Amino acid sequence: MSKSGDPRDIDEDAILRGLSAEELEQLDYELQEMDPENAILPAGYRQRDQTKKSPTGPFDRNALLDHLEKQALEHEDREDLVPFTGEKKGKKFIPKPGTGQIPIEEQITLEPELEEALKNATDAEMCDIAAILGMYTLMSNKQYYDALGATGRIANTEGINSVVKPDVYKIYPDEPPNDTNVEDTLHRIQKNDSSLIEVNFNNIPDIPIPTLKEIFYAMKQNTHVQTLSIVATRSNDPVAHAIAEMLTENTTLQSLNIESNFITAEGMMAIIKALSENSTLAEIKIDNQRQKLGDSVEMEIAAMLENNPSILKIGYHFTQQGPRARAAMAITRNNDYFRQQRVS
Repeated sequence: MSKSGDPRDIDEDAILRGLSAEELEQLDYELQEMDPENAILPAGYRQRDQTKKSPTGPFDRNALLDHLEKQALEHEDREDLVPFTGEKKGKKFIPKPGTGQIPIEEQITLEPELEEALKNATDAEMCDIAAILGMYTLMSNKQYYDALGATGRIANTEGINSVVKPDVYKIYPDEPPNDTNVEDTLHRIQKNDSSLIEVNFNNIPDIPIPTLKEIFYAMKQNTHVQTLSIVATRSNDPVAHAIAEMLTENTTLQSLNIESNFITAEGMMAIIKALSENSTLAEIKIDNQRQKLGDSVEMEIAAMLENNPSILKIGYHFTQQGPRARAAMAITRNNDYFRQQRVS
Protein backbone atom coordinates (compact mmCIF):
# COMPACT_ATOMS: atom_id res chain seq x y z
CA MET A 1 0.00 0.00 0.00
CA SER A 2 1.28 3.49 -0.82
CA LYS A 3 2.18 6.04 1.83
CA SER A 4 -0.62 8.36 0.72
CA GLY A 5 -3.25 5.96 2.04
CA ASP A 6 -5.46 6.15 -1.08
CA PRO A 7 -7.31 2.78 -1.60
CA ARG A 8 -6.98 3.24 -5.36
CA ASP A 9 -3.20 2.95 -5.06
CA ILE A 10 -3.34 -0.57 -3.54
CA ASP A 11 -1.28 -3.15 -5.43
CA GLU A 12 -3.64 -6.16 -5.53
CA ASP A 13 -1.15 -8.35 -7.38
CA ALA A 14 1.44 -7.92 -4.65
CA ILE A 15 -1.10 -8.83 -1.98
CA LEU A 16 -2.23 -11.94 -3.88
CA ARG A 17 1.38 -13.06 -4.39
CA GLY A 18 1.90 -12.94 -0.65
CA LEU A 19 -1.06 -15.22 0.20
CA SER A 20 -0.64 -18.92 0.89
CA ALA A 21 -2.58 -21.67 -0.85
CA GLU A 22 -5.00 -22.01 2.09
CA GLU A 23 -5.59 -18.26 2.14
CA LEU A 24 -6.24 -18.21 -1.63
CA GLU A 25 -8.75 -21.04 -1.24
CA GLN A 26 -10.51 -19.16 1.56
CA LEU A 27 -10.59 -15.98 -0.56
CA ASP A 28 -12.11 -17.87 -3.51
CA TYR A 29 -14.72 -19.35 -1.16
CA GLU A 30 -15.73 -15.91 0.13
CA LEU A 31 -15.96 -14.39 -3.36
CA GLN A 32 -18.30 -17.04 -4.78
CA GLU A 33 -21.49 -15.51 -6.19
CA MET A 34 -24.44 -17.61 -5.11
CA ASP A 35 -28.12 -17.15 -5.95
CA PRO A 36 -30.25 -19.24 -3.56
CA GLU A 37 -33.49 -17.91 -5.12
CA ASN A 38 -32.75 -19.17 -8.65
CA ALA A 39 -34.53 -22.53 -8.92
CA ILE A 40 -33.14 -23.11 -12.43
CA LEU A 41 -29.57 -23.52 -11.17
CA PRO A 42 -28.44 -26.86 -9.75
CA ALA A 43 -28.23 -27.09 -5.99
CA GLY A 44 -24.42 -26.94 -6.08
CA TYR A 45 -24.55 -23.49 -7.72
CA ARG A 46 -27.16 -22.03 -5.37
CA GLN A 47 -25.26 -22.49 -2.10
CA ARG A 48 -21.68 -22.83 -0.97
CA ASP A 49 -20.12 -26.25 -0.50
CA GLN A 50 -19.92 -26.71 3.27
CA THR A 51 -19.01 -30.38 3.31
CA LYS A 52 -15.29 -30.79 3.93
CA LYS A 53 -15.48 -34.33 5.29
CA SER A 54 -14.30 -37.22 3.19
CA PRO A 55 -16.89 -39.94 2.46
CA THR A 56 -16.97 -42.81 4.96
CA GLY A 57 -17.88 -45.35 2.29
CA PRO A 58 -19.98 -45.99 -0.81
CA PHE A 59 -23.56 -44.75 -0.82
CA ASP A 60 -26.09 -47.41 0.17
CA ARG A 61 -29.67 -46.28 -0.28
CA ASN A 62 -31.27 -49.26 1.47
CA ALA A 63 -28.99 -48.88 4.49
CA LEU A 64 -29.88 -45.18 4.70
CA LEU A 65 -33.63 -45.93 4.56
CA ASP A 66 -33.28 -48.62 7.25
CA HIS A 67 -31.38 -46.20 9.46
CA LEU A 68 -34.02 -43.47 9.05
CA GLU A 69 -36.83 -45.92 9.80
CA LYS A 70 -35.04 -47.20 12.89
CA GLN A 71 -34.39 -43.64 14.07
CA ALA A 72 -38.06 -42.72 13.60
CA LEU A 73 -39.25 -45.78 15.55
CA GLU A 74 -36.88 -45.08 18.44
CA HIS A 75 -37.97 -41.44 18.71
CA GLU A 76 -40.42 -40.97 21.58
CA ASP A 77 -43.83 -39.49 20.85
CA ARG A 78 -44.59 -36.06 22.20
CA GLU A 79 -46.95 -36.09 25.15
CA ASP A 80 -50.29 -34.37 24.75
CA LEU A 81 -50.65 -31.08 26.60
CA VAL A 82 -54.15 -32.13 27.64
CA PRO A 83 -54.50 -35.92 27.90
CA PHE A 84 -57.59 -37.47 26.33
CA THR A 85 -59.91 -38.99 28.94
CA GLY A 86 -63.11 -39.48 26.94
CA GLU A 87 -65.10 -37.29 29.32
CA LYS A 88 -68.02 -35.41 27.72
CA LYS A 89 -68.26 -31.76 28.69
CA GLY A 90 -71.12 -29.34 28.39
CA LYS A 91 -74.84 -29.73 28.74
CA LYS A 92 -76.97 -32.00 26.66
CA PHE A 93 -79.22 -30.13 24.23
CA ILE A 94 -82.89 -30.41 25.16
CA PRO A 95 -85.31 -28.76 22.69
CA LYS A 96 -87.92 -26.45 24.11
CA PRO A 97 -91.53 -27.60 24.18
CA GLY A 98 -93.31 -26.86 20.91
CA THR A 99 -90.12 -26.62 18.84
CA GLY A 100 -90.58 -27.82 15.27
CA GLN A 101 -94.35 -27.36 15.27
CA ILE A 102 -96.20 -24.89 13.07
CA PRO A 103 -97.67 -21.97 15.04
CA ILE A 104 -101.42 -21.95 15.36
CA GLU A 105 -101.80 -18.69 13.43
CA GLU A 106 -99.93 -20.22 10.47
CA GLN A 107 -101.77 -23.51 10.36
CA ILE A 108 -104.07 -24.05 7.38
CA THR A 109 -107.25 -26.08 7.49
CA LEU A 110 -107.82 -28.09 4.33
CA GLU A 111 -110.90 -29.81 3.04
CA PRO A 112 -111.46 -33.31 4.44
CA GLU A 113 -110.76 -34.96 1.08
CA LEU A 114 -107.41 -33.16 0.70
CA GLU A 115 -106.52 -33.80 4.30
CA GLU A 116 -107.15 -37.51 3.85
CA ALA A 117 -105.20 -37.61 0.57
CA LEU A 118 -102.17 -35.90 2.07
CA LYS A 119 -102.25 -38.10 5.15
CA ASN A 120 -102.13 -41.27 3.06
CA ALA A 121 -99.58 -39.91 0.50
CA THR A 122 -96.17 -41.57 0.26
CA ASP A 123 -92.86 -39.74 0.45
CA ALA A 124 -92.47 -39.93 -3.32
CA GLU A 125 -95.90 -38.42 -3.90
CA MET A 126 -95.20 -35.68 -1.35
CA CYS A 127 -91.96 -34.87 -3.19
CA ASP A 128 -93.82 -34.41 -6.49
CA ILE A 129 -96.51 -32.30 -4.82
CA ALA A 130 -93.86 -30.05 -3.26
CA ALA A 131 -92.24 -29.57 -6.67
CA ILE A 132 -95.56 -28.70 -8.31
CA LEU A 133 -96.29 -26.16 -5.55
CA GLY A 134 -92.88 -24.53 -6.06
CA MET A 135 -91.32 -25.67 -2.76
CA TYR A 136 -87.91 -26.20 -4.37
CA THR A 137 -86.06 -25.76 -1.07
CA LEU A 138 -87.35 -29.13 0.15
CA MET A 139 -85.52 -31.13 -2.52
CA SER A 140 -82.57 -31.12 -4.85
CA ASN A 141 -82.63 -29.44 -8.25
CA LYS A 142 -82.75 -32.78 -10.01
CA GLN A 143 -85.78 -33.91 -8.00
CA TYR A 144 -87.51 -30.58 -8.61
CA TYR A 145 -87.08 -30.54 -12.40
CA ASP A 146 -87.82 -34.26 -12.73
CA ALA A 147 -91.15 -33.73 -10.99
CA LEU A 148 -92.05 -30.76 -13.21
CA GLY A 149 -91.24 -32.67 -16.38
CA ALA A 150 -93.15 -35.83 -15.48
CA THR A 151 -96.77 -36.22 -16.57
CA GLY A 152 -99.05 -38.98 -15.29
CA ARG A 153 -96.39 -40.73 -13.22
CA ILE A 154 -94.33 -40.29 -10.05
CA ALA A 155 -90.86 -39.02 -10.97
CA ASN A 156 -89.20 -39.04 -7.53
CA THR A 157 -89.67 -42.63 -6.40
CA GLU A 158 -87.42 -42.33 -3.34
CA GLY A 159 -89.00 -39.41 -1.50
CA ILE A 160 -87.83 -36.02 -0.29
CA ASN A 161 -85.15 -37.31 2.09
CA SER A 162 -83.49 -39.55 -0.48
CA VAL A 163 -79.77 -39.29 -1.19
CA VAL A 164 -79.03 -37.30 -4.33
CA LYS A 165 -77.45 -39.58 -6.90
CA PRO A 166 -75.38 -38.41 -9.87
CA ASP A 167 -76.81 -38.57 -13.35
CA VAL A 168 -75.90 -41.59 -15.39
CA TYR A 169 -73.82 -40.20 -18.22
CA LYS A 170 -73.98 -41.67 -21.64
CA ILE A 171 -70.80 -43.30 -22.82
CA TYR A 172 -69.95 -42.38 -26.38
CA PRO A 173 -67.36 -44.41 -28.27
CA ASP A 174 -64.12 -42.72 -29.27
CA GLU A 175 -63.81 -41.46 -32.80
CA PRO A 176 -62.11 -43.96 -35.07
CA PRO A 177 -58.56 -43.04 -36.10
CA ASN A 178 -58.07 -41.19 -39.34
CA ASP A 179 -57.25 -43.86 -41.93
CA THR A 180 -56.22 -41.44 -44.68
CA ASN A 181 -53.19 -42.66 -46.58
CA VAL A 182 -50.89 -39.64 -46.52
CA GLU A 183 -48.48 -40.77 -49.26
CA ASP A 184 -51.27 -41.82 -51.61
CA THR A 185 -53.17 -38.57 -51.05
CA LEU A 186 -50.01 -36.54 -51.67
CA HIS A 187 -49.46 -38.42 -54.93
CA ARG A 188 -53.04 -37.71 -56.01
CA ILE A 189 -52.64 -34.00 -55.21
CA GLN A 190 -49.45 -33.88 -57.26
CA LYS A 191 -51.19 -35.63 -60.16
CA ASN A 192 -54.11 -33.16 -59.89
CA ASP A 193 -56.66 -35.98 -59.52
CA SER A 194 -60.09 -34.64 -60.52
CA SER A 195 -61.89 -37.00 -58.12
CA LEU A 196 -60.05 -35.61 -55.09
CA ILE A 197 -62.11 -32.68 -53.83
CA GLU A 198 -61.73 -32.93 -50.03
CA VAL A 199 -58.49 -33.72 -48.16
CA ASN A 200 -58.64 -34.55 -44.43
CA PHE A 201 -55.42 -35.13 -42.48
CA ASN A 202 -56.96 -34.35 -39.06
CA ASN A 203 -55.45 -35.97 -35.95
CA ILE A 204 -52.57 -37.70 -37.73
CA PRO A 205 -49.66 -36.65 -35.48
CA ASP A 206 -46.87 -38.58 -37.19
CA ILE A 207 -46.85 -36.77 -40.54
CA PRO A 208 -43.27 -35.50 -41.12
CA ILE A 209 -42.88 -31.75 -41.55
CA PRO A 210 -41.25 -32.16 -45.02
CA THR A 211 -44.29 -34.18 -46.12
CA LEU A 212 -46.66 -31.45 -44.93
CA LYS A 213 -44.64 -28.88 -46.84
CA GLU A 214 -44.76 -31.04 -49.99
CA ILE A 215 -48.55 -31.22 -49.67
CA PHE A 216 -48.88 -27.44 -49.81
CA TYR A 217 -46.25 -27.10 -52.52
CA ALA A 218 -48.34 -29.53 -54.59
CA MET A 219 -51.49 -27.54 -53.81
CA LYS A 220 -50.06 -24.53 -55.67
CA GLN A 221 -50.92 -26.05 -59.05
CA ASN A 222 -53.88 -28.20 -57.97
CA THR A 223 -57.21 -27.14 -59.50
CA HIS A 224 -59.65 -29.62 -57.94
CA VAL A 225 -59.19 -29.75 -54.13
CA GLN A 226 -61.70 -27.41 -52.50
CA THR A 227 -61.41 -28.38 -48.81
CA LEU A 228 -58.15 -29.02 -46.94
CA SER A 229 -57.86 -29.74 -43.20
CA ILE A 230 -54.72 -30.44 -41.13
CA VAL A 231 -56.09 -30.15 -37.57
CA ALA A 232 -53.76 -31.46 -34.82
CA THR A 233 -50.93 -32.53 -37.11
CA ARG A 234 -48.20 -30.66 -35.16
CA SER A 235 -47.69 -28.25 -38.03
CA ASN A 236 -45.26 -25.43 -37.24
CA ASP A 237 -43.93 -22.23 -38.80
CA PRO A 238 -42.15 -23.86 -41.80
CA VAL A 239 -45.49 -25.43 -42.73
CA ALA A 240 -47.18 -22.05 -42.22
CA HIS A 241 -44.81 -20.41 -44.71
CA ALA A 242 -45.57 -23.19 -47.21
CA ILE A 243 -49.29 -22.49 -46.69
CA ALA A 244 -48.69 -18.80 -47.32
CA GLU A 245 -46.92 -19.55 -50.61
CA MET A 246 -49.77 -21.85 -51.63
CA LEU A 247 -52.44 -19.22 -50.90
CA THR A 248 -50.78 -16.71 -53.21
CA GLU A 249 -50.98 -19.09 -56.20
CA ASN A 250 -53.92 -21.48 -55.62
CA THR A 251 -57.24 -20.37 -57.11
CA THR A 252 -59.46 -23.36 -56.28
CA LEU A 253 -59.26 -23.96 -52.52
CA GLN A 254 -62.36 -22.69 -50.69
CA SER A 255 -61.93 -23.99 -47.13
CA LEU A 256 -58.74 -24.30 -45.04
CA ASN A 257 -58.58 -25.61 -41.45
CA ILE A 258 -55.25 -25.41 -39.57
CA GLU A 259 -56.53 -25.37 -35.97
CA SER A 260 -54.79 -26.98 -32.96
CA ASN A 261 -51.23 -26.80 -34.24
CA PHE A 262 -47.86 -25.28 -33.21
CA ILE A 263 -47.94 -22.21 -35.47
CA THR A 264 -46.59 -19.08 -33.80
CA ALA A 265 -47.36 -15.41 -34.45
CA GLU A 266 -44.64 -15.20 -37.11
CA GLY A 267 -46.03 -18.06 -39.18
CA MET A 268 -49.62 -16.88 -38.78
CA MET A 269 -48.66 -13.38 -39.88
CA ALA A 270 -47.30 -14.83 -43.13
CA ILE A 271 -50.59 -16.68 -43.73
CA ILE A 272 -52.70 -13.58 -43.03
CA LYS A 273 -50.61 -11.44 -45.41
CA ALA A 274 -50.95 -14.11 -48.10
CA LEU A 275 -54.74 -14.07 -47.71
CA SER A 276 -54.73 -10.44 -48.82
CA GLU A 277 -53.72 -11.70 -52.27
CA ASN A 278 -56.21 -14.60 -52.35
CA SER A 279 -59.68 -14.07 -53.76
CA THR A 280 -61.14 -17.61 -53.73
CA LEU A 281 -60.84 -18.84 -50.12
CA ALA A 282 -64.21 -18.51 -48.36
CA GLU A 283 -63.52 -20.16 -44.99
CA ILE A 284 -60.42 -20.37 -42.79
CA LYS A 285 -59.99 -21.73 -39.25
CA ILE A 286 -56.83 -20.83 -37.32
CA ASP A 287 -57.84 -21.04 -33.63
CA ASN A 288 -56.30 -23.01 -30.74
CA GLN A 289 -52.61 -22.74 -31.54
CA ARG A 290 -49.99 -23.73 -28.98
CA GLN A 291 -49.37 -20.11 -27.97
CA LYS A 292 -51.38 -16.92 -28.22
CA LEU A 293 -50.97 -15.04 -31.47
CA GLY A 294 -50.90 -11.58 -29.90
CA ASP A 295 -52.48 -8.20 -30.53
CA SER A 296 -50.52 -7.39 -33.69
CA VAL A 297 -51.73 -10.59 -35.39
CA GLU A 298 -55.32 -9.88 -34.40
CA MET A 299 -55.10 -6.38 -35.83
CA GLU A 300 -53.67 -7.83 -39.05
CA ILE A 301 -56.53 -10.36 -39.22
CA ALA A 302 -59.10 -7.58 -38.86
CA ALA A 303 -57.40 -5.47 -41.54
CA MET A 304 -57.21 -8.46 -43.89
CA LEU A 305 -60.94 -9.21 -43.48
CA GLU A 306 -61.78 -5.58 -44.21
CA ASN A 307 -59.83 -5.74 -47.48
CA ASN A 308 -60.78 -9.28 -48.57
CA PRO A 309 -64.45 -9.59 -49.61
CA SER A 310 -64.24 -13.33 -50.40
CA ILE A 311 -63.87 -14.70 -46.83
CA LEU A 312 -67.30 -15.52 -45.38
CA LYS A 313 -66.29 -17.51 -42.28
CA ILE A 314 -63.29 -17.32 -39.94
CA GLY A 315 -62.62 -19.61 -37.00
CA TYR A 316 -60.69 -17.60 -34.40
CA HIS A 317 -61.46 -16.37 -30.89
CA PHE A 318 -60.30 -12.76 -30.59
CA THR A 319 -58.94 -11.64 -27.22
CA GLN A 320 -59.23 -7.90 -27.95
CA GLN A 321 -62.51 -6.05 -28.38
CA GLY A 322 -61.33 -3.75 -31.17
CA PRO A 323 -60.20 -6.42 -33.67
CA ARG A 324 -63.22 -8.58 -32.74
CA ALA A 325 -65.69 -5.81 -33.61
CA ARG A 326 -63.87 -4.95 -36.86
CA ALA A 327 -63.78 -8.62 -37.91
CA ALA A 328 -67.47 -9.11 -37.13
CA MET A 329 -68.43 -6.09 -39.23
CA ALA A 330 -66.22 -7.26 -42.11
CA ILE A 331 -67.67 -10.80 -42.08
CA THR A 332 -71.23 -9.41 -42.00
CA ARG A 333 -70.43 -7.13 -44.94
CA ASN A 334 -68.89 -10.00 -46.94
CA ASN A 335 -71.92 -12.25 -46.34
CA ASP A 336 -74.32 -9.47 -47.35
CA TYR A 337 -72.35 -8.86 -50.53
CA PHE A 338 -72.29 -12.60 -51.31
CA ARG A 339 -76.05 -12.88 -50.76
CA GLN A 340 -76.71 -9.94 -53.05
CA GLN A 341 -74.56 -11.52 -55.76
CA ARG A 342 -76.37 -14.83 -55.39
CA VAL A 343 -79.83 -13.25 -55.61
CA SER A 344 -78.95 -11.11 -58.62
